[in-house]
Amino acid sequence: MFKFILLFFSHALVFAAGLAVSAYFLPILIAPEAPKRTEIIPMKNAASYRATFLPNLKGSDWLHWGRGTVFIGEGKVAFLGELAPGPDYKLYLAPKPVEDKAEFLAVKAQSLRVGDVKTFNNFVLPLPEGTDLASYQSLVVWCEAFSMFITAAEYRPAT
Repeated sequence: MFKFILLFFSHALVFAAGLAVSAYFLPILIAPEAPKRTEIIPMKNAASYRATFLPNLKGSDWLHWGRGTVFIGEGKVAFLGELAPGPDYKLYLAPKPVEDKAEFLAVKAQSLRVGDVKTFNNFVLPLPEGTDLASYQSLVVWCEAFSMFITAAEYRPAT
């Protein structure tokens, strides 16, 4: 009986570890090719707003972070940098600056979902038609599947 219990728990542990590893690596394996830096530079030069994702925000940790610069303009959001890999990432425009999950959940209903983030090194997303950027103050990368805060940045006029 002890042997059966030991086998059951050892197999359950390996199964759980396999699920955890696959949840991390599957998005990396199925991610489309990320836009190249040369595709983003023209957007950088034409940006109306800029923001910087920093990896050390209050709500970020070693599994949930972003690092790089975001350029907003001409109906697009372009990101040059890295995001921690994960499933079901969404980019939102939030009406005020946020730094963690609780702050984002407080304003999520008033936030605008821009689109799905499917790459973890650079991305370009179209802004929804008619987006009034002046109505929002920050960008948030959010994992919808696990309700996890990844990163955020307050945007400023480009200089």
